[in-house]
Amino acid sequence: MRRWTLLVLVFAVAACKRGGSPAPEPQAMLPLLEDGGVDLGKGAISVPEIALPTLAPLVERISPSVVSLSVLGTPRLPPGHERFLGSGRIPKQERGGSGFIVDRSGLVVTNNHVVEGASAISVRLADGRRFDGDLMGRDAPTDLALVRLRSPPADLPVARLGDSDRLHVGDWLLAIGNPFGLETSVSLGILSATARDLGSGPYDEFLQTDAAINPGNSGGPLFDLSGSVVGVNTAIVNNQSGSRIGFAIPSSLVRALLPQLERTGGVVRGALGVYTQDLTPDLARALGLEGHHGAVVNGFVPGSSARAAGLAEGDVIVSLDGRPIESGRGLTRLVGLRRPGEAVRLGVLRGRQPVSVSVRLRQRTDLEGTGPLRPAPPDEKHPAPDDMVPMRLGVEIGEVTPEVEEAIGVRGSGALVVSVEPGSPAERAGLQPGLVIVEVAGQAVHSAKEASELIRAARAQPPIVFKLVGPGRVSAVATVQP
Repeated sequence: MRRWTLLVLVFAVAACKRGGSPAPEPQAMLPLLEDGGVDLGKGAISVPEIALPTLAPLVERISPSVVSLSVLGTPRLPPGHERFLGSGRIPKQERGGSGFIVDRSGLVVTNNHVVEGASAISVRLADGRRFDGDLMGRDAPTDLALVRLRSPPADLPVARLGDSDRLHVGDWLLAIGNPFGLETSVSLGILSATARDLGSGPYDEFLQTDAAINPGNSGGPLFDLSGSVVGVNTAIVNNQSGSRIGFAIPSSLVRALLPQLERTGGVVRGALGVYTQDLTPDLARALGLEGHHGAVVNGFVPGSSARAAGLAEGDVIVSLDGRPIESGRGLTRLVGLRRPGEAVRLGVLRGRQPVSVSVRLRQRTDLEGTGPLRPAPPDEKHPAPDDMVPMRLGVEIGEVTPEVEEAIGVRGSGALVVSVEPGSPAERAGLQPGLVIVEVAGQAVHSAKEASELIRAARAQPPIVFKLVGPGRVSAVATVQP
């Protein structure tokens, strides 16, 4: 007789007859056969015995690249709370997280919130070896950070970065990390959704998974079944029933930002200098643009390069370099992956007519926890364009708008100070947003481009002397030491 494995579904049924009948007596268990099988009897449901696939070989291959981080640092306190502890009395705390090795030189990817404020970082490999680590770079808006091992061994296991853009909802995923301090814990789930916006920042585009992600998993890898890293585990959302939903930074974003994090320690992002709103179905219908998606331009920041390039209020941006724009946040994310100084081509609907506008991006300077930690090494093959030179002084400049001309009284000349980076040479010299540069090194300035060219030439003989004009035609002189 063939052996079968019985799948028994037990249902509890309450008898509810009139007058209240007692519950039926439990039936006896099915009898065993001589060979140890079960006598199925008539009407029983059965399936042949099958062997389930195992992920053990995959886990054994990829888990050595996952590391545990122990971080000693000062916690971030709510504003004003420092006064209750006194200067230098804020206690340091130890916290943990996960990460994964991406390069044999000892580079480890993790979350910014794991290493932020760290005074000491210790990295433990899967085989138990420990190394001190140095923070190489971090980017708070995307919660990414890069740590380098000190004196790394030659036999470091390295994880392979995959392509998160090729994932499909329903794909199997593996999360490996150190939840609650339990090292090299593995959980399995599927990709539940892509491009999730949690409202935590302008660049939210998370992968959502039901693979178990718990405290301590932060910074650890999310693998696909080929063994490639497709995400960095970063966030958990709890519901009232106690179940959790996990979110991960897509590997496509990690791949785009890693070179900057390694090179300068931060991320410098491009900006169009526009304010937008989503093209909703109701707004599209009102504008006669049914079926379209995009971002509606409803304003400009002072010195906007997009405005100078010909973009106008009411324009609907529908593409950037051929990539469709679904919303204002989608536009922000795409522009944020480009470097200042790059030229982008915007597909625009003006009225109902398609228009193409080419814009050279400026630097976005209004984000905390971003920007370079150290100067980038000089690149002789690709010198900075003229309009990028002022940014190395920590100042972004643009064209003087009609509104600024009227407020300050400067007509047809000068370059507008759009933003100044905190702690930069420009800030130390006293440059402030809203001032107009009318001279550089004694030479008159008539445009932002001319100001950039004069600054480039003057860098050879520092300090650079700026003549500035503010509201009421009040003038000042500032000297900037590059």
